[in-house]
Amino acid sequence: MSLPLAVAAFDALKDGVGGSLWAYPALFGAVSLDSVLPVAPGEAAVVTGGVLAADGELSIAAVFAASMLGGILGDNVSYALGAVLGRPAERRLFTSDRSRERLDWARRQLRERGGVIILAARFVPGGRTATTFSAGTLEMPWRRFFAVDALAAALWAAYASLLGYFGGSAFTENLWKPLLAATIVGLVVATLAEVARRMTSA
Repeated sequence: MSLPLAVAAFDALKDGVGGSLWAYPALFGAVSLDSVLPVAPGEAAVVTGGVLAADGELSIAAVFAASMLGGILGDNVSYALGAVLGRPAERRLFTSDRSRERLDWARRQLRERGGVIILAARFVPGGRTATTFSAGTLEMPWRRFFAVDALAAALWAAYASLLGYFGGSAFTENLWKPLLAATIVGLVVATLAEVARRMTSA
């Protein structure tokens, strides 16, 4: 998601669902949709939830739970699309050159690294969709996928919600800060996962 769109989504979510019981279903829905179609404000929604929790308007535990469950659902829908629909779905969902490049990258990484890349890709907007979809098309065993993905979704939800919680109101005017943090965290997770994989292989 581009920075201007993320800023607009962040502001809209904060103004629209702050302090409301609808905040949790909205958060769940945004993260689920973002996991299938990476145009929804999933990352911004979770950071917003953390900010609102820091202000006492929401529960940080509920923000985390809604984010994690939304991530798991969306990732599994993407996996199912890849497994059931395969190439026809690929042609419809990945139409731009950039999305095709992400898909090709995800397939190469899955073949070489398997579950490690699913964990790392959860922290990469757009990359997570290409990876989970590819896991389905490459017929990665669902039980293995689900176990790794549940861990990835939990770590991602904790990171994003706590980022907003501890960043607090500072992020309401400077959304580039959590987005920059997201990029850094994604790189760190990917690096650590690869180091762990190589140590295990050795």
